[in-house]
Amino acid sequence: MLKDTGLGRRAMVGVALLLGAMLVAACNTVEGVGRDVRAAGNAIEGAAKDAKR
Repeated sequence: MLKDTGLGRRAMVGVALLLGAMLVAACNTVEGVGRDVRAAGNAIEGAAKDAKR
């Protein structure tokens, strides 16, 4: 049999860390999109109020 060098475990830890970093980056991206949508909504609301006057 082959000797267990721990390479498989290291690869799994590396993949887990990479996936974790990707998830954190995705959360930041979604948060930024939420802010952009809110700002666009505020701009539309302001334009609607101006048009009403």
